[in-house]
Amino acid sequence: MPYSEPSLLTSSDAAHGAPDIRLIVTDMDGTLLDDDKRAPRELWTVLEQLRERGVLFSPASGRQYATLAREFERAARGMVFIAENGTYVVRDGAELSSDPLAPAVVSRVVEAVRRLGAEGTDVGAVVCGKRSAYVERTDEAFLAEVRKYYVEHRVVEDVTAVDDDILKVALYDFGPAERTTAPALAPFADTHQVVVSGEHWVDVMNRTANKGAAIRQLQRDLGITPAQTLVFGDYLNDLEMLDTAEWSFAMANAHPDVISRARHLAPANTDNGVLRTIARLLRLPDPGPR
Repeated sequence: MPYSEPSLLTSSDAAHGAPDIRLIVTDMDGTLLDDDKRAPRELWTVLEQLRERGVLFSPASGRQYATLAREFERAARGMVFIAENGTYVVRDGAELSSDPLAPAVVSRVVEAVRRLGAEGTDVGAVVCGKRSAYVERTDEAFLAEVRKYYVEHRVVEDVTAVDDDILKVALYDFGPAERTTAPALAPFADTHQVVVSGEHWVDVMNRTANKGAAIRQLQRDLGITPAQTLVFGDYLNDLEMLDTAEWSFAMANAHPDVISRARHLAPANTDNGVLRTIARLLRLPDPGPR
């Protein structure tokens, strides 16, 4: 898909009427949520307005399904949750698609993380299953980070021995993951995806799994075109998602690679960029800044 230099959306962009948007997909952290992980207070009003117009709103996140379902409990009916970076898609409690890892791959990734830890890297693995996330580290600093994204998690003796379908292995690095953990996992990139999903997070998934693949499947199932799709993202695990929509937005605070991939820029996550852009495009009442 060709891209022009991203631009900030202005009021003139919506002057000739609202585009025919049927699907809105947004990342969570650094995108919809502010830097304190809080949703905009106007979110629930906007979601009701979208529902009345027949527009499907879908959170797409590295977070697990249970966490997303809890966060959107007030408006979850009919919502499609693209969880675990696209490896698990659920609507009204029913699985629409999933892309689990082979157990042997999970074991290899976990062993690599254990070696990194033994060599002095402050890193821990989160083995992400359909029913729960699983960790071996028990220190509070690590568990505090896990709780932010995985409301359903268990501490186990051996994460490679759990009985669950494993969707991805997420690694939390207390240092800069893009410069430490990600390069150490480069050998897996020959056969799988190794994606930096945040400043401290790296995810290992099947090569076929990403947010973009999940959205394309959803578009096919629902008969929705890229021209009818609006997406928002800020980090490297959002790149493929931007390719699925003619209305693709990088947040003003986004990673440079995301900004270069998107067609437009939205205001920063701290400036209520997602809801303000939705309101401007669909000619809804302006929710204003946070």
